[in-house]
Amino acid sequence: MNTLNDGLTRRDFLKHATSATLAGASVAALGQEAQRAISTAGKSTVVLVRDVQVLDGDRKVQADVLSRMFDDALTTLTGEKDPVAACKRLVQPTDTVGIKTNVWQFLATPPELEAAIKRRVMDAGVPEDRIGIDDRGVLQNPIFQQATALINVRPMHTHHWAGVGSCLKNYIMFSDNPPSWHDDSCANLAGLWDLPIVKGKTRLNVLVMLTPLFHGKGPHHFQLKYTWEYKGLIVGTDPVAVDATGLRILEAKRKAFFETDEPFAIPPKHIRVAQDKFGLGIADPERINLIRLGWAEEILI
Repeated sequence: MNTLNDGLTRRDFLKHATSATLAGASVAALGQEAQRAISTAGKSTVVLVRDVQVLDGDRKVQADVLSRMFDDALTTLTGEKDPVAACKRLVQPTDTVGIKTNVWQFLATPPELEAAIKRRVMDAGVPEDRIGIDDRGVLQNPIFQQATALINVRPMHTHHWAGVGSCLKNYIMFSDNPPSWHDDSCANLAGLWDLPIVKGKTRLNVLVMLTPLFHGKGPHHFQLKYTWEYKGLIVGTDPVAVDATGLRILEAKRKAFFETDEPFAIPPKHIRVAQDKFGLGIADPERINLIRLGWAEEILI
C-alpha cells in the first residue's frame, strides 16, 4: 500500500508535491485551525487510503489492516517515514488529547480505529491518563474539558438534519444545545469550531469510509442495502476538505446506484458554508490536493 494509483511511489510523490503543501509545517502549525493546513498554493492536502482486506466476508474489521491504513495516511499527510514521528508532528507529550468519536448505533466509529489512534498518541509521548475517547459525554468528560488537542473521527453517512453526518457534524456534542444547530439544514455547523472547548485544538480529522451509508430519509434512518464496502479512510487536518471529499464519493455512489443525479433528502450545504462563510477550510475540489493510496477499485473520485 505504498504506491499511488498513477504509478508514482509515495516517496516520489512526496518529494514533488507534499513538500510544497506541508513545507515549513511545525507541531504548532498543524495544531491550529484547519486553515493553518492550507498551503501557500491555496490547497488543502487530504489522504484517501483504502485496503481490500480491511473487512472480512462478514464485514468484521481487521484491526491490523485498519491500523496500517491509519499509519499510511498519517505518514503520507505529514511527510514522515515513521508513524510515530508523524504523530509527534501533531501532538506533544505535554498535550491532553480528546479523541472525539461517534457512537451512532447503526454506524459507529470502529473501536479498532479508536485503539489505533490512541496507541499512536501514546507512542508520541502522551500519557494514557491524559487521553480520552468520548462522544455524547464530552462536555462532562474531564479530559475533554482540559484538552489541548483534539482528534476528530467518525463514519460518513447521510443525515436527516444535515444531509450528511461527517467531521463537521461530529462536533455538535460540544454544544450545550445541539438542536439549536439544526436550522437551515445545519448550515452553520462550522460555528461549532469557534466554541471555546474546541477552538484551535483540532490536530487531525479522520472520516471513516469503510461501509458508508449513501441514502436514507427520516430521523435515524438506516438500511443495509444503502451501504457498501468502500473500505477507506479519509484523513486530513482540514475538516472541510475531508468532508467535501467524502461528500463527492457519496454523490458518485448515489449516481451509480440510482442511475441519475439523485438529490439528497436534505442538502448538505454546511460543507460549502464552512468554506464560504466561516473560512474554516476548503470545499472546492480543485483546491484539494487529494492523495490516493491502496486499493483502487470503484474509487469513484
